Amino acid sequence: MNQVAWQEEVLKRKDELLSELKNLLSIESVLDESTASAQAPFGEKVAEALHYMLELGKKDGFQTKNVDGYAGHIEYGDGEDIIGVLSHVDVVPAGDGWTSPPFQPEIRDGKLYARGALDDKGPTMAAYFALKIIKDLGLNLSKRIRLIVGGDEESRWRCMSHYFEKEEMPVMGFSPDADFPIIAAEKGFLDIQAVRSGQKPAHQDDAWTLERFESGQRVNMVPDVATVRLSGDGDVFALKEKVQDYLLTRQIQGYAEESNEGVTIVMEGKAHHGMEPDKGKNAALFMARFLAEVPLDPEGENYVRMINDLFVDSFFGEKLGIQVSDEWMGPLTVNAGVFRFEAGEKQSVRINIRYPKNGDAEQILQTAEKKLAEYGFQIPEADHKPVHFVDPDHPLIRTLTKVYEEQTGEKAEILAIGGGTYARVLDTGVAFGPLFPGSAETAHQRDEYIDVDELLKATAIYAQAMYELAK
Repeated sequence: MNQVAWQEEVLKRKDELLSELKNLLSIESVLDESTASAQAPFGEKVAEALHYMLELGKKDGFQTKNVDGYAGHIEYGDGEDIIGVLSHVDVVPAGDGWTSPPFQPEIRDGKLYARGALDDKGPTMAAYFALKIIKDLGLNLSKRIRLIVGGDEESRWRCMSHYFEKEEMPVMGFSPDADFPIIAAEKGFLDIQAVRSGQKPAHQDDAWTLERFESGQRVNMVPDVATVRLSGDGDVFALKEKVQDYLLTRQIQGYAEESNEGVTIVMEGKAHHGMEPDKGKNAALFMARFLAEVPLDPEGENYVRMINDLFVDSFFGEKLGIQVSDEWMGPLTVNAGVFRFEAGEKQSVRINIRYPKNGDAEQILQTAEKKLAEYGFQIPEADHKPVHFVDPDHPLIRTLTKVYEEQTGEKAEILAIGGGTYARVLDTGVAFGPLFPGSAETAHQRDEYIDVDELLKATAIYAQAMYELAK
């Protein structure tokens, strides 16, 4: 047949694509263990989003399958081999401070704003409509194309573990959940939960008792709010004045207020993806730096000192003694993402470490363990995902390079990232878009958006890529 005008085909379906995407974005599909069930292992809303995609596929005549609520797929074509396209419909919590409600999608100045617009519902819908174009045009394929949709990417990837226990592995594929041109390498991950059993706080004259320290919701997000409660007989007026001076000096928002329970201090930073912790403003680290100048009870002082000694001004593992860098993949990064302290109860910090190809995961973990042990913290659990790498000369990469260069007229550089995508669960997989070079990275931030024109452009690239891989 004649060469397909991929971008024209996408434009014909623009209104339908945006309508379906807005419906999907309206579902608050954040992990919610409180509503989890056998049919909805990650909560009712994640299950609703997965169901929405599968019902859309069924309505349009695709083969669909829901694999126990963990993940599902939408498939087209015939053949023994499968080309996999892996995306997800779960999102990180929205947080506060949005210009428009995060689950009421809105287009402003050519940008579609909503939680999940970029990560990863926008790309999921782009991949779906790419597959729909191939089906609508009746293009001949020698392989099946399978859009695999997960529901736990922002947490522990239990969706993919369960899915591939039941379903076959694609021969190759890509995940539309990162940057263009082509990402052939992803850093290794260590998600660490460090805990300490708290002792009953001992009252000290002229010292405040740290009753609570809370910050962060996900280990792969830079926490944007930190809340602390102090009790004691100290000078409340002086403490509140000290807070205001600190906020002014550091140029961050926040406040301190007195109640019957003590003094509550709130500090606001700036959320960012945990793969680039230095580009956000970690509210917990700002809080710990302030509290280092406040006399505290021994338990509170130990927790605050641990944060300052190991994480403040140390986004690349310097204070933990685990820094390492690779010419291609860049430096190891450390995001201290979730902090919980209750006086007399369990104390914890969750840390996301991303290391390059020349890093040794076992050595990194052992070194971090020793450092944390100095403050009485142990690591009962650590989730590890090794470095992922595909040879740049592989047919998968050669095909995607051809498609990208044909559609954009730009050279397709092979990249490495600190982010982690479903590409690493494939035996042979890469990350492929949707973010174009020079575009703003808004994933995991307030006012997350995807540029509508770039979404449509990515859809055309995905359609051709799927076709070329499966024809």
